[in-house]
Amino acid sequence: MKLKSLGLSFLCFFIFWGVQSCKESSTTITPTSASVTALNCSSVTFSATATSGTAYSGTATIAYTGGNAAAYTASTVSSTGVTGLTATLSAGTLASGAGTLSYSITGTPSSSGTAAFAITVGGQSCTFNLTVAAASSGSGSTTTTGSVAKVVELANAFLATLSTSQQSSVVLTLNLTNAKKWSNLPCGVQCRQGLAFSTLSATQLAAAKAVIQAASGSTENEGYSEFLQINAADDVLATKSGGGYSSGYYIIAFLGTPSTTGKWMLQFGGHHYAQSVTYEAGAVVSTTPSHQGIEPKSWTSNGVTYSPMADERNVMANMLASFTTAELASAKITSTFSDVTMVPGSTTNTFPTTKLGVKVSTLSTAAQAKVLAAMMPWLNDLDDASAAAFTKIYQNELADTYVTYASNTSGTSGNAATFFTANTDYVRIDGPSVWIEFICQTGVVYPSEIHYHSVYRDHKRDYIGL
Repeated sequence: MKLKSLGLSFLCFFIFWGVQSCKESSTTITPTSASVTALNCSSVTFSATATSGTAYSGTATIAYTGGNAAAYTASTVSSTGVTGLTATLSAGTLASGAGTLSYSITGTPSSSGTAAFAITVGGQSCTFNLTVAAASSGSGSTTTTGSVAKVVELANAFLATLSTSQQSSVVLTLNLTNAKKWSNLPCGVQCRQGLAFSTLSATQLAAAKAVIQAASGSTENEGYSEFLQINAADDVLATKSGGGYSSGYYIIAFLGTPSTTGKWMLQFGGHHYAQSVTYEAGAVVSTTPSHQGIEPKSWTSNGVTYSPMADERNVMANMLASFTTAELASAKITSTFSDVTMVPGSTTNTFPTTKLGVKVSTLSTAAQAKVLAAMMPWLNDLDDASAAAFTKIYQNELADTYVTYASNTSGTSGNAATFFTANTDYVRIDGPSVWIEFICQTGVVYPSEIHYHSVYRDHKRDYIGL
């Protein structure tokens, strides 16, 4: 008979007096089906950007862990949301442990927005999203009358739940003084305006959050999802510190009267979150200033682990790791930063007139794609149509954009894990329009850990027209 154990085969014979004798053979058992323990669709990287109505050809790279070194078959999946695209995985063999899968994406996107691809490999499933930009570059406004109309509809529904006194606190004058009243501090309405969540009934709060959701992006861990997680992090801080923080300190405000014809701004946020979206004549004309931060950078609640700014950290690290050693040397500056330079709430700070670091046009095509990809977590906080439109604007200006970084003393070309590990590790993307900063700081409530601060601004569109 034949016994199999621990990958070895034994041939066994019964001798005439009934004693069994076994001889080991060298046969090895090979897994018959591909298996992974996890697919990471949240940190997918694309080789090219997509534009509505333009033929697309690129690759999407998805990381996995727990591969069993078995062969997998070819598969094809069509996009949903934005249709017209097909992702194809050629047959191959999994690594033993961690590895990546490369999907070839072809086709012509039917519209702007998000093309979603639901994939299954090795017994695991996830969905990755490709942002499709609008066909025309535009001047910075997005013709999103339909989505703006929905925001206005929900804003009016929210106002209908409020008393006259509450309405006067949430609808304020649209001017530069009010627009600049925002902060990253846990100080509620003392350093910002509008209605605090803690003052709203359950019905009113649900109506307020419906407005925020309609104005925000739908990408997993960005947009509305990230807003809710950062909002919840303040309750984690409150539990740890014993007070001073609360999700109830977050606010919502309308500067000007919500409409599809006039000009007005939606502000919402609180500690470690601020969004300012300006609408005019049914279009989004400005999406900055914007601020996100997180402390602690990761936590677990009811068995679910939250890391709302892991994507921001990862794309910045992947971008710098894609630079050659010489390019890293060209991009690095000797300054040390304690916070982002375009700090939240400042009414006096101005953009530096000199751009620092390495010019993107001098980088390899692959590294240039990483620079654009590094912007996406901030752009994906916007509603999907605005994200696509601003992506196109910044893509058109990519060649004249600069990247600089500071500290990151362990940062090494080709190794993303060596970046953003310590206090003062800093990076900046500075273009003709776009300005994004990301920095690590020593924790306030968790002083043994680092936490993240970031800011997204626009040279041409901050507080537009005010």
